[in-house]
Amino acid sequence: MKPNLASSLVDHLRERISSGDIAAGEKLPSENTLIASHGVSRTVVREAITRLQAEGLIYTRRGAGSFALTPPPEATPESQTHIPRTLEERRQLIEYRLGFETEAAASAALRATEADLNAMDAALEGFEASLGNASVSMSCDFEFHLAVARATGNPYFSQAVQNFGPAMIAMPRRRMDSADSVSSGRLDAVAAEHRAIHEAIAAQNPQLASAAMRIHLSNSMKRLQAEA
Repeated sequence: MKPNLASSLVDHLRERISSGDIAAGEKLPSENTLIASHGVSRTVVREAITRLQAEGLIYTRRGAGSFALTPPPEATPESQTHIPRTLEERRQLIEYRLGFETEAAASAALRATEADLNAMDAALEGFEASLGNASVSMSCDFEFHLAVARATGNPYFSQAVQNFGPAMIAMPRRRMDSADSVSSGRLDAVAAEHRAIHEAIAAQNPQLASAAMRIHLSNSMKRLQAEA
């Protein structure tokens, strides 16, 4: 395999995802399509897909294909948000999220459309299919919270989530700084909490949705503190 071929394909697909040509949640062209359109081997395509997964730009569902994730916004001096690094900064961010995301979940329960619910479900499926890959898990986790914020119909909620980007997700720091996998126990717990939020929003129950989000973020705080 020629590394430059894989790099060229990665650059091409990254640009399409970043520009919105392949929208978040949209399925990427199949392996056979990419092979034919780019004149590369199956090995090259799979290497490119693996690298895009590692960047958190796509997730793959076994038997279904690969799907785009929302790319992080480009940082500018005016919009750049401080990325939490220390344990205390990450605790403060979760504390802040407890304020606005519980309200966002309640609002989403009153306003979510079928498309919004499908976006949440797709993010959940991607999270569950991440097989513990820290980068993909974090991106799909973020995608779920962004879908909830968008379901409010209030752009300020989604803007707040987008400004932080995937760095808002409280992955164990030792996992975020390495290529190691996230424990299956943690994944199962987070997936179950996300499912509870999704079900409450789908049931159009704002009180239950708010409570489910508060439980999830409170548990995130406990998981974070367990690192100390």
